[in-house]
Amino acid sequence: MANITYRISYTLCRLVSLLPMRMLYMISDTLYILIYHIVGYRRKLVRKNLTDSFPEKTEAEIKGIEKAYYAWLCDYFVETLKLLTISKENISRRMRFVGAEMLEDCMERGVPCTLYLGHYCNWEWITTLAIHMKKGICSQVYHPLENKASDRIFYKLRNRFGSENIEMDNTFRTVMEWKKAGKPNIVGYIADQVPGLHNVHCWVDFLNHDTPVFSGAEKITMITGAEVFYADIERPKRGYYVCTFKKIQLPPEGYVKFYYTKSYFKLLEESIRRAPQYWLWSHNRWKRTREQFNREFSEEERKRMLSRL
Repeated sequence: MANITYRISYTLCRLVSLLPMRMLYMISDTLYILIYHIVGYRRKLVRKNLTDSFPEKTEAEIKGIEKAYYAWLCDYFVETLKLLTISKENISRRMRFVGAEMLEDCMERGVPCTLYLGHYCNWEWITTLAIHMKKGICSQVYHPLENKASDRIFYKLRNRFGSENIEMDNTFRTVMEWKKAGKPNIVGYIADQVPGLHNVHCWVDFLNHDTPVFSGAEKITMITGAEVFYADIERPKRGYYVCTFKKIQLPPEGYVKFYYTKSYFKLLEESIRRAPQYWLWSHNRWKRTREQFNREFSEEERKRMLSRL
C-alpha cells in the first residue's frame, strides 16, 4: 500500500513539475489565497514569531512581512517540485553560486567542508551545487519525514543532481568513513532546527530569543578538521537565487568552544533581518525554553550537558 501511495504521489508531483515556471507561479498565487486568507495555516504562530523577533516594527510592518512570507512559502513549494524535472541548464541559470571556488580549492587539497545554512530562501535548490563541483562529494544532512511517500519524493529530488543524502542519525559515521577513505566532501547542515532538550549544549541570542541550538555540526567539524562556510542566500527576483559562500574564520586568539555555532546564528540573523519574509516562520522554533530545560534537568546535569560540544 505504501508503495502504491508513493507511485501515485510521485506521478502527480512529476506532472505538476513539468509545467513551465509561469504556470507554477499561477498555482502558487492560488495556494497563497487558500493557505493565508482561507485556511489561515499557522497564522497565529507566524504572527507571534514575527512580533517577538521584531519588537521594533509596527503592526503594519509585521503584517506586510507575514503576507510576503506566505507568498514566498507557496513559491518554495512549487519551486521545490520543479527540481524533479528542471534541466541542468535552467537550474544553473536560476540558482547561482558565488565563491564556489573556495570550496573547489578545499576539494583539490583534500580538505572537507562544513556548510552551514538555514531554512532560508529555497534551501532545497542548494543541492544543485554538485553540478558545479569538479571533485569531491556534495551532501546534505536530512531528517526523514514521517510520511513515507513524501520522504521518498524529497529524497529523490535532493539527490537528482548528484548530491548525496545523509540521514541525520548516520552523519558522524558517514563523515568519518569518508575521512578514513580520503574522500573530500562538502556536508550541508541546516542547523536552525529545534533540538530535543537532551541535545541542548548551547544557548544563543537569536532574533530576540534565548535559543537552544544543536552543536553537532561543530563537533564533527573539529574532529574532521573541516573548513567552515556559511551559505548566504538572496532572492533578487521571483524564481532566481544567489548563494554567496562566506568563510567563517577563527578569531586571532584561536578556537573557542561553540565559535562556529554562534557565528552561524549571527550570520543567519543578518540574512533574515535583510529580508525576513524568506525564513520559515511557521516552524515552532522556540517551543523549547530555558525554564523548561531547567525544570527537566538538575543543576549538575545541566552543567555537564552545557560543558559538552
